[in-house]
Amino acid sequence: MIVGLAPGLQGANRTGRPFTGDYAGVLLYETLTKYGFARGQYRAQPDDGLELIDCRITNAVRCVPPENKPTPAEIATCRDFLTETIEEMPKLRALVALGRIAHDSAVTALGAKKSQTPFKHGRRHTVRDFTLFSSYHCSRYNTNTGVLTPEMFREVFARVRGFLDG
Repeated sequence: MIVGLAPGLQGANRTGRPFTGDYAGVLLYETLTKYGFARGQYRAQPDDGLELIDCRITNAVRCVPPENKPTPAEIATCRDFLTETIEEMPKLRALVALGRIAHDSAVTALGAKKSQTPFKHGRRHTVRDFTLFSSYHCSRYNTNTGVLTPEMFREVFARVRGFLDG
């Protein structure tokens, strides 16, 4: 399961598919395809035929927050949805959190303490029966500023694939 921040104004809210229609989707879906979590061709349209394989995408926050910065109250209010999504997946073993807010929300949803599972790009934590992998968010801002390179992002998913296949 991939946990993003929130639906994108230009992406999911417009197209109905997470990360579809904004830059983050290009890097995400290319990476998912490379590591066997998706098949087909991503064309930034919900009817492009791209199909997820043993993978699900959800968000820490359910609605587009103003200026892409959800308040603590919004994050807390939406956490029940994240918790329910995790619980309805009995075979779930790994989560990939995209960014600190997604990471912290996933940690809390899993019943762990943020102080014992700090966010750091590329870090891996075991929480209950789950393994949580953390990455900087694949936003255009993060990639344009060099905070996240495509190679850094792919390395996280290579580690996830290795964990699941190992």
